Amino acid sequence: MPVEEPCANPLLLGWVHEWVEEARERNSKGFTTYRKAYTALKACPVTFQHPSQLQQLRGFGPKLCDRLTEKLQQHCRDNGLPIPKCPRRSIIPGLANEDDNDEDNEERPPKRQRKAKPYVPTLRSGPYALILGLATLEEGTRNGMTKPQLIEVAQPHCDASFTAPPDPRSFYTAWNSMKTLIDKDLVYERGRPTRRYTLTDEGWEVARRIQQTRNPGIPGPAQPAQPAQLAQPARPEPQPQGLHDAVPQRPDRSPSLEIQDRPKEASNYSDVVATADSSSGDSKSSELPKFGAIRLAPGSFEVHLVLDVREVRAKTDRDYMQNELAKKGVNPIVRSLELGDALWVARCKDANFLSRLGAEGDEVVLDYIVERKRLDDLISSIKDGRFREQKFRLKRSGLKNIVYIIEEISMDSETLDRRAAMIQSAIASTQVVNGFFVKKTQKMDDTIRYLTRMTMLLKKQYESKPLLVIPTEVLTAQNYLPLLADLRDKEPANDYHITYPAFASLASKSDMMTLRDVHLKMLMCTRGVSGEKAIEIQKRWKTPYEFVKAFEDCGSGEEGRKRKGEMVSGQMRNLVGKLKISKSLSLKIAEIWGNA
Repeated sequence: MPVEEPCANPLLLGWVHEWVEEARERNSKGFTTYRKAYTALKACPVTFQHPSQLQQLRGFGPKLCDRLTEKLQQHCRDNGLPIPKCPRRSIIPGLANEDDNDEDNEERPPKRQRKAKPYVPTLRSGPYALILGLATLEEGTRNGMTKPQLIEVAQPHCDASFTAPPDPRSFYTAWNSMKTLIDKDLVYERGRPTRRYTLTDEGWEVARRIQQTRNPGIPGPAQPAQPAQLAQPARPEPQPQGLHDAVPQRPDRSPSLEIQDRPKEASNYSDVVATADSSSGDSKSSELPKFGAIRLAPGSFEVHLVLDVREVRAKTDRDYMQNELAKKGVNPIVRSLELGDALWVARCKDANFLSRLGAEGDEVVLDYIVERKRLDDLISSIKDGRFREQKFRLKRSGLKNIVYIIEEISMDSETLDRRAAMIQSAIASTQVVNGFFVKKTQKMDDTIRYLTRMTMLLKKQYESKPLLVIPTEVLTAQNYLPLLADLRDKEPANDYHITYPAFASLASKSDMMTLRDVHLKMLMCTRGVSGEKAIEIQKRWKTPYEFVKAFEDCGSGEEGRKRKGEMVSGQMRNLVGKLKISKSLSLKIAEIWGNA
């Protein structure tokens, strides 16, 4: 396409020719548009007074005409020429836009065209992060970035992961948005097999608009922004104002030996806390001990997040949670937890400080614990009874702030609709009856961010004040909860904690199971007997032996079978609402406990 051929508008044709060659070199989708415009302008015999008149030719639109206008104005300024004014009448005689049959030769008003809205990516989305990542390059560079390089600089600006899908059953990541940017001609891709990516001119305009929105003081799209400014973090992590505003997002448990600061030998905590003898199983029957609390001064400890080693994202991706937390500045301790999926500990800088004062280990458990449930796991745990047992054990942990993370992963719509009422009932019961805090997240990345914010908040809250620790030697499985209740009642301004070995010992499934607890769990195995009903039954028949003996005292034969069936409902007839025992449920209990 030689430019030397005669043309009515050689200056404009030369600029269009430059853009055609540039688009051809970049293999850009705009090549076809520029070539059509070049061909039409070259064949046109009419000399145009202003680039705005070119819209009458095929291939020229408002955007291309505006670009030629800017080029013409710059040319006039550089050469000291007067800048031509845009003529009022844009119709050129002889062109298709003229209505030859119009007798009065009046100009028709141009058809009003809808102005295309500029592309604006969603805040902290995949396209948003990729544009900011590519904007760290110098404008006009041809080198570009490889995929690993771009992911590294773009990930801090995006809420979703560029390498791992949000759900193990999904295959799409934030990187899939690169196709959208290429289709919109915002990113230029070149190279095989190693592909490199750079921003097009339109892409740089979007990057400058993003920067202007984030920092109004930065000049707008007309003035190029410095790459260093464009590379600033997309937004600071919000600092939660209250504890429950940032209640921990729970990480997927992933084992990694490298995460732990110092490897520890596997230890059995089952004998750390003694189990006092109590014939009645009543923990309040023993006198509460007197003790002097161990005081940890501010600065003598650090707050750390502890994750359960058994919870993983997928069998083939066990360390995803730890790696993502580490990228956000939280290095978790990973170990097998006796209770919960995540908790926080204060680790002493002097590893022997607690042992010298009558406690074990070098870690103190803080008053926050997290249990995470994926939606499918929640449904199965409700059906097999694990959900109720876990809440029972969490309630007896002695920790004040218990958080349930419900991760709402994608599920079969039919299964979800069928179980929707059961799920909502379980969540409401957890909040209202058990008093736990329930946090819903959409995917694992949301859980990671939530847990990160909670860790930062607890560091700020605890590391600036002293911690009071109960010596392990005064604790037993029976006096632990009454002692905590007494301390919180008498000294509400002070928080008392225990060491991690003592907590693990008390939280194990067997250590805190008194005869009363065993009796309650046995009663709750009967369908229809809730925790509240089991407690009311246990108040009247303290032990399983007393309960069985009461059924035996009803006698045998048809009359005895009738008395057994009505014994529980008759003894509890004064209860109302959800505590009331119906006759059918009473008969079912009698069949199990009294062979009625």
